[in-house]
Amino acid sequence: MKKTIVLLLAMILLATVCAGCGNGGVISVEDARAEMNALLTNVKVTTITAPVDISDNEPSVADSLADISTFPLTVKGTGQIDIEIAADTEMSSEAPDDWMVVLANRFNQENHKYNGKTVTISVRQITGGETVTYMRAGKYQPDLYVPSHAAWGKMLDASGIQTITLCDRLLGNTAGILMSDKVYPGFIEKYGEVTIKNVVEATLAGDLNFAYTNPYSSSTGLNMLTMILKAFDPQNPLSQTAADKLNAYQRTSPPTAHTTAVMKNKAAKGIIDTMVMEEQAYVLTPSLSSYKYFPQGIRHDHPVFTFEYVSQEKREAAQLFIDYCLTDKAQKLGYEKGFNRHEDYQGEEPGLDGNGYLEAQRLWKENKTGGRPVIALFVADVSDSMRGTPLKSLKSALLSASPYIGDDNYVGLISYSKDVMINLPIDQFGEMQRAKFSGAVKNLSTYGRTATYDAVLEGMKLLLEKQDEIADARAILILLTDGAQNEGVSYKRISGIVKAFGIPVYTIAYNMTTPEDLKDLADLNEADAANASSDDIVNKLRDLFNSEL
Repeated sequence: MKKTIVLLLAMILLATVCAGCGNGGVISVEDARAEMNALLTNVKVTTITAPVDISDNEPSVADSLADISTFPLTVKGTGQIDIEIAADTEMSSEAPDDWMVVLANRFNQENHKYNGKTVTISVRQITGGETVTYMRAGKYQPDLYVPSHAAWGKMLDASGIQTITLCDRLLGNTAGILMSDKVYPGFIEKYGEVTIKNVVEATLAGDLNFAYTNPYSSSTGLNMLTMILKAFDPQNPLSQTAADKLNAYQRTSPPTAHTTAVMKNKAAKGIIDTMVMEEQAYVLTPSLSSYKYFPQGIRHDHPVFTFEYVSQEKREAAQLFIDYCLTDKAQKLGYEKGFNRHEDYQGEEPGLDGNGYLEAQRLWKENKTGGRPVIALFVADVSDSMRGTPLKSLKSALLSASPYIGDDNYVGLISYSKDVMINLPIDQFGEMQRAKFSGAVKNLSTYGRTATYDAVLEGMKLLLEKQDEIADARAILILLTDGAQNEGVSYKRISGIVKAFGIPVYTIAYNMTTPEDLKDLADLNEADAANASSDDIVNKLRDLFNSEL
């Protein structure tokens, strides 16, 4: 009888602790730890000694890039002269971001000819920054390149890839600052007009939460980064003074958003009240109607570049399409798609050449964490469904993208099927840890069912233990899985625990559409949920590492 009463009391206590767990409700960190430890008593965890990989074959930048085909051709031409255009995503995607797609399809249907040959257009949907990355690595050679702004062209010139400008402005746009109506009156009263300089000052003072996008891929992110550096040192945006102030600023600002979509989601929740965005995206997003827009930095007028390796015939044939895009009808369509606004805005230059923009990226990469170390734990699904190509691709992607992880950060790896394996305990990512990481990744093998949330709990435990050791560190968990949980504890059981710890969980759904529980898991602490295939998982990891590590 006494044993029964004790058991009932224990069950009541456990139910009380977990009252907020099932729906992601608010529970204390202490209660979350107690519940986590209780649940983990039923999880088999094995520590594996990581072999040290002594091979001398560190991946190159080219190794970290997926095949260019992972960026889709949204228009595919079939003419005798077909001109492939690498076009930024605000004009090369699905409606309403499809201005060039619409025009290219119309052009292709109209039987245009040059020297008696049919001319068609192919359009590849790819950001300006990704095009530069691929071209500098020798992995892609488009016929034409239409980024949001001219800075990317300057960076190619500085990298020895000589651009030839065919058109300075194909379609008008600006980038700038969005500020919530809630904070705008108080900001104006205290700081005056909305400028990058004043916004940065307000953020440092704790009066704003200002977010911007990854300057390695985002045209707006690069534009605003250089204006932030100029605000820190107007005479020399690349000075040590500017770098030191950037480091201090990054300690207080929200983490850089991977995409505009992630940033808009955070804005909708009230997590950020000020952010960067292209005007076209703002115009076409009704949910942002409670924000005011202020153009900043250089204009985004979509110059058209070609290259020395492109034949004279193709260059001259391309002019037919450029002229087609510059007609009144095409420009009117651009206005309907959100472009050609703020025509009076002249732009503000940061005073940088191509090497200067490359240096600005480097300064950001060195200072993006604000001097705070990041503790990152990879949680890899090695259940039976990962057998063969999926696991092979995952291993290759982790190894290829790992050079993007900074030496000052702390990295570990666990894997799971029906049980959990600690493949590499968390430690600073110096040369020895890199060698062990490589060995641990190469040693992964598949078996069993899919206890995803058992592994997430064990990962949280390891991250919390490491955070206790390292002052002022920021922890993140990166979950890579190709299937739904079918073993162990459920998502509903752990959601409140993860929420209480505040540790972001970045989820990558591998070879499947992201299920709702993975989206919800990422959403708990404002992380990102992404889909990835065997072909492009390396790009997803590279982008994540570039932003976070």
